[in-house]
Amino acid sequence: MSEDPAPEEAAPPSDRVRVRRFAARARYERSEVLAILDGGLIAHVGVSTRDGPVVLPMAYGRDDEHLYLHGAVGNHLLRTGDGQEICVTVTHLDGLVMARTPFHNSMNYRSVVVRGSARRIVDGDRKLRALRIITDHVVPNWDNTRLPSASDLRSTLVLELSLAEASAKVRVGDPVDEPEDLAGPWWAGVVPISTRFGPAVPSSDLTGNPEPPASIQALSGITPDDRVIGRDA
Repeated sequence: MSEDPAPEEAAPPSDRVRVRRFAARARYERSEVLAILDGGLIAHVGVSTRDGPVVLPMAYGRDDEHLYLHGAVGNHLLRTGDGQEICVTVTHLDGLVMARTPFHNSMNYRSVVVRGSARRIVDGDRKLRALRIITDHVVPNWDNTRLPSASDLRSTLVLELSLAEASAKVRVGDPVDEPEDLAGPWWAGVVPISTRFGPAVPSSDLTGNPEPPASIQALSGITPDDRVIGRDA
């Protein structure tokens, strides 16, 4: 298998999300960017603050045009101001690539970078919609829970980030070793990595013995990528 997939014909949406190192691994097609976002669970969000750069892991969701992030109103990263430039990354680690020399060890991965200005959502209906998108991105379960109260909404900050500046980078395949090392006695190959959901475990304070919703039961034994198959964008 080739180390790198063939580059897409699409051009980068902006120069600052252009993949420069190993440019053949770049993916600029919107469909591939969205597929990688859909399969992820955690986004790492970076901003510049008065105290220096900060990167935090956060839950997220998306529609066709925007990425949505949420946190507490007091969140230091999110309260830096409306219009704050941020960078969001989502990464899937698919395998350890073990070469004949540690110098050529690598990883197989799929990743997305999104850059732009974060905007607070203050309109109540839009905020509620964004929160549903975020929670249902992990597992569609909004309709099987107590809906957020007015107090919940007041204590929650929701940001939207345009997907206009987004690019993906993908590595697949075998290690790339020096020609003179190929006949050597050292092992080389790929160690696959996968994440699967286990059976749902009820909370220790659960009363009435309700069954987990079907959407939660359906997660058992599948990967995060599998859970998005058939879901509307």
